[in-house]
Amino acid sequence: MNSRTFPKSIPWILGLSLLLLLSVVICVMTGSVSLPFHLTWKIILNHLPFLSFDHSWSSAQESIVWNLRLPRVFLALIVGAMLATSGVAFQGILRNPLADPYILGVSSGAAIGAASAILFFRSFSFFGQSALPLFAFAGGLISLAFVFSLSRQHGQFERETLILAGVVVQALLSAFLSLLIAVSGEQMQQIIFWMMGSLANSSWQNVLILLPYFLLGLAYLLLQSRELNVIALGERAATHLGINVERKKIAILIVGSLLATAAVSMVGIIAFVGLIIPHLMRLLVGPDHRILLPVSTLAGAIFLLWSDTMARTLLQSQEIPIGAITAFVGAPFFAYLLKSGLRRG
Repeated sequence: MNSRTFPKSIPWILGLSLLLLLSVVICVMTGSVSLPFHLTWKIILNHLPFLSFDHSWSSAQESIVWNLRLPRVFLALIVGAMLATSGVAFQGILRNPLADPYILGVSSGAAIGAASAILFFRSFSFFGQSALPLFAFAGGLISLAFVFSLSRQHGQFERETLILAGVVVQALLSAFLSLLIAVSGEQMQQIIFWMMGSLANSSWQNVLILLPYFLLGLAYLLLQSRELNVIALGERAATHLGINVERKKIAILIVGSLLATAAVSMVGIIAFVGLIIPHLMRLLVGPDHRILLPVSTLAGAIFLLWSDTMARTLLQSQEIPIGAITAFVGAPFFAYLLKSGLRRG
């Protein structure tokens, strides 16, 4: 970041970081068993090196915080950040505010890949849970390639054609996923999980599996923020400045797809996070990706954390799929964006 960008980004990053920290504690406190604020802090801090408190809590309370709620909270943060970051990459490189891993069929392709791994490869010790993101990544890339092959006209991607191609591919993949469910037998519940999206049964292992994908993907995209800014001005201008636009497009879309598909492989299909958050943050902080990327990452984490908290607390007797919560917010927002785009066109 240059000297002008850095001061402008500090209030947003600092404010969202504080909100994220506060949200973590509140969401860990919240559930069928409520825990006091100070007690939650003590249990969390007690697990940090060089910090120790007198045990004024029971082993059951510590298990609720450390083994049940905190892994789920961290998984929600990482998944939300990955989906939002992926959305920024898709919208920036395609110069299309409607581009999103879910709408373009990448998430559905990832679900196909993960479901195939559960059905056909889970019996092999080599293909454990850590291999699920790789299968999801392969499925997402195949889906994205199919969307691009359908939407390309004279070497260009039209906005409406790209979205329609995504809808077509999604319909095809939904049919294939239904076929997998029909033949899945005992694994039916696991595959249905990918369609609904849920952070239930989260563990520290899930967090550790996704963390490298998130950190590497975010680091790469942050390094490409200047190129994203230049490409946003137009491909011809980017080419004149020495950027190989087609190669850069492929690289950024692959990394964006990796972020989205790795998240889907762990928690299933969660729609519209990559559409809502980047668009709202762009309205607030502007189109500069040096600011937009970190701000969207933090905002996506906070959004999905609160969505998951609502999913597990709104109904006392059962949990709502988190994909339903995000779709309730995202579907009207997508309709508004689509209507606005058509009106401008």
